[in-house]
Amino acid sequence: MNKETKVRQRPAAITLTPAAEARVADLMSRAPDGAIGVKLSTPRRGCSGLAYSVDYVTEETRLDEKIETPGGTFYVDGASILYLVGSVMDWCEDDFAAGFVFDNPNAKGACGCGESFTV
Repeated sequence: MNKETKVRQRPAAITLTPAAEARVADLMSRAPDGAIGVKLSTPRRGCSGLAYSVDYVTEETRLDEKIETPGGTFYVDGASILYLVGSVMDWCEDDFAAGFVFDNPNAKGACGCGESFTV
């Protein structure tokens, strides 16, 4: 008897809005030589402890989460996934500022300047 094992694809750790996907596409259209995607990580920094950091990436790391978007590959740092599961990443622009904005259900607090968060 041959049993076929079905593997259910797990959802991505983070969801990108269409605006965030468009920004990733824009970044990749101007990426430096050797860049294979854009990577989100949460380095220790700021008043509350963790900050969001988005940078170009030149090589895949085995533990990173890889998310294919229409405009390019988006990576989530493997060490940061636990802080980001269920988050939504958006790109917002107005007359005075532009940047990625995160709706993170794991964040228990943030500093007053918005630079960092705590879990």
